[in-house]
Amino acid sequence: MELPPDFLVFVVIGLAAQLVDGALGMAYGVTSSALLAFFGIPPAVASASVHAAEVATTGVSGISHGLFGNVDKQLLVRLAVPGVIGGAVGAWVLSEISWPWLRVAIAAYLLILGAKLLLRAIRNRRGEPHVRGVSALGFGAGLLDAIGGGGWGSLTTTHLMARHHEPRIAIGTANAAEFFVSLAISLVFIFTIGISHTHVVLGLLTGGVIAAPFAAWLTKRLPARGLLGFVGLFVMGLSTYNLVRALA
Repeated sequence: MELPPDFLVFVVIGLAAQLVDGALGMAYGVTSSALLAFFGIPPAVASASVHAAEVATTGVSGISHGLFGNVDKQLLVRLAVPGVIGGAVGAWVLSEISWPWLRVAIAAYLLILGAKLLLRAIRNRRGEPHVRGVSALGFGAGLLDAIGGGGWGSLTTTHLMARHHEPRIAIGTANAAEFFVSLAISLVFIFTIGISHTHVVLGLLTGGVIAAPFAAWLTKRLPARGLLGFVGLFVMGLSTYNLVRALA
């Protein structure tokens, strides 16, 4: 198969997106989906393409985080199982209808949560990690990730940090769980609308696989307080951008 000239562009985007996603636990799907939307690709097709690429990138990322000790296995199961169910339901819903107002609601919610994380980093207050509501979090994040073409990391990572889980554990566990969610979403899309724009999928996949191991290593090396504060700032900036874009 002859690849089009813009293939390398998608490789670079996939590499950059996975580097941020693997290190901060979010933004691969959001960045990739925004790019595909810019090229005029419909939301359902964009989400299908992104999640097809994420099956490989999140697999490599999850293994890398596991090797660096960034994954809590019990937390992974609590997050992944309902996430798979929510993702499958969301993919089916997106293949039938579109809910654009969800982007505004999610962006506003994450803006508040990002501010909370930043404030906690400034105050340097730590509490005991807990898993209350993690199953509901997994289902909701999987559902919205499929419908919005991204957002699993933003929702799960920030919530786990808000529940006082160590930043590298929150990021690594969310990345590992995302593999199972992306696989479920991709399978539903294959059976409903199929997979098109193969060169986009291959480009995002290639760049993401290259960046994943380094991003996992970086997560283990970054200081917890600094990582928490940076994630808070990143979520606030990303949410503000999404709000402005959605309301424009």
